[in-house]
Amino acid sequence: MSTIFGNKIRTIREEKQIPQRQLAAALEIDTATYCKIEKGDRRAKREQVTVLAELLEVDSKELIRLWSADKVYDIIAEEEEATQILSVVAESILKYKRKSVNV
Repeated sequence: MSTIFGNKIRTIREEKQIPQRQLAAALEIDTATYCKIEKGDRRAKREQVTVLAELLEVDSKELIRLWSADKVYDIIAEEEEATQILSVVAESILKYKRKSVNV
């Protein structure tokens, strides 16, 4: 698993000197599970990402972006044409957004 999201929350948590156990308690999970999220051994749930953004006082959109990036990375990182795949997806998203705005 990628750790883009985990690295970011660990860095912010350390800067703010918040113990892992405090964030784990707020998420209603044990400290070992929270530690796995930071290490990238386990993926946080989307609702946990929002809670973490509040607790760490950071933009929830940024954390959702990083969390989503981890998911995409895990799916295509090993593909030979990963960057081309991302380009196709980005193009499709832009077309979809243009289409939904014009509706």
